[in-house]
Amino acid sequence: MIKQSISPPIPTPNPHSSSSLRIRSLLNINGSGPYPNIKKKQPEWLITQRAPHRHRYGTRTDAVSIEKEVMEAESPDSFLRDSDDASVRSRFEKMIREAQCSVCAAIEAVEGVEGAKFKEDVWSRPAGGGGISRVLQDGAVWEKAGVNVSVVYGLMPPEAYRAANPNQARKPGPIPFFAAGISSVLHPKNPFAPTLHFNYRYFETDAPKDDPGAPRQWWFGGGTDLTPAYIFEEDVKHFHSIQKRACDKFDPTFYPRFKKWCDDYFYIKHRDERRGLGGIFFDDLNDYDQGMLLSFATECANSVIPAYIPIIEKRKDTPFTDHHKAWQQLRRGRYVEFNLVYDRGTTFGLKTGGRIESILVSLPLTARWEYDHKPEEGSEEWKLLDACINPKEWI
Repeated sequence: MIKQSISPPIPTPNPHSSSSLRIRSLLNINGSGPYPNIKKKQPEWLITQRAPHRHRYGTRTDAVSIEKEVMEAESPDSFLRDSDDASVRSRFEKMIREAQCSVCAAIEAVEGVEGAKFKEDVWSRPAGGGGISRVLQDGAVWEKAGVNVSVVYGLMPPEAYRAANPNQARKPGPIPFFAAGISSVLHPKNPFAPTLHFNYRYFETDAPKDDPGAPRQWWFGGGTDLTPAYIFEEDVKHFHSIQKRACDKFDPTFYPRFKKWCDDYFYIKHRDERRGLGGIFFDDLNDYDQGMLLSFATECANSVIPAYIPIIEKRKDTPFTDHHKAWQQLRRGRYVEFNLVYDRGTTFGLKTGGRIESILVSLPLTARWEYDHKPEEGSEEWKLLDACINPKEWI
């Protein structure tokens, strides 16, 4: 039996959270569980008001949902307005689109000349902006790989603001907002090759229409984390060392702080274990120079390939048995559980009518659940589970 040696540390509240606009509060996923005091911050998602519609008790007008996208034939040079050309918005869009291209090229290079290629969907948002979804599946190396970017802006309805700020007495008008990000999940076929997730995003809100003197709010968020089925310590150390190197270029406190935050966030409460072996995670970051944080997010995004691809090259052809594959599928089941129950982006999208293909792109093609499965103590599977229950310092 694996004993948990330490309880998950309680995340330190961001001192700026009270002044930042919180779309995240629309989803209350704190709930009860073994650690009810772990406060989960909700994601910076994009919200619009549904048109009023009829139901059996009359007309409902207070629902909020993600605005439906329009599919496009090709991607534009930019999703921004011309006035944003020299802004942080423009620089961030350039970064995430370059990162999408470089990661997709690296994935296809590992697949080889005869391997699978990415399918691309381009969409626009009538109120402003759009996105590019790229998905590869059933490849020689990759079971499923998704790399998506979005750049959207418009007005946040008063209902969203009130849901995010329930203690506000005033009733604000629509809130101008901007959000951009890159999000990716990469699931290899070989059970000895780990899954990777990364996400980097930038968010702004302007003053409400009825409060023109209020200050603009902005923040960065994101992270990169590793989810193996089997532990190769040299791989995990390599991955974490690249994350630390990226962090140390900007602040030596970043890696330990964001590593802890990552362990806290990817916690499956009903299993009392983490989804994987962590990495870095941060949110609501705005207590540093804006240009510095943009450079930090860029460095982190550019670190994805050197942190991950060497591990895949090393493990993708490792011989494995049906036993190894079954364990990978059980761990994929944990991945599904976290994403459908706790992941803020997934749960928000499912509850607000977003595009289902984009919402579920993070899920693997296959997964497995067995009744009351327990790995044999001392086995390689047991060692992975122990590390998920008791987070380790890898470097």
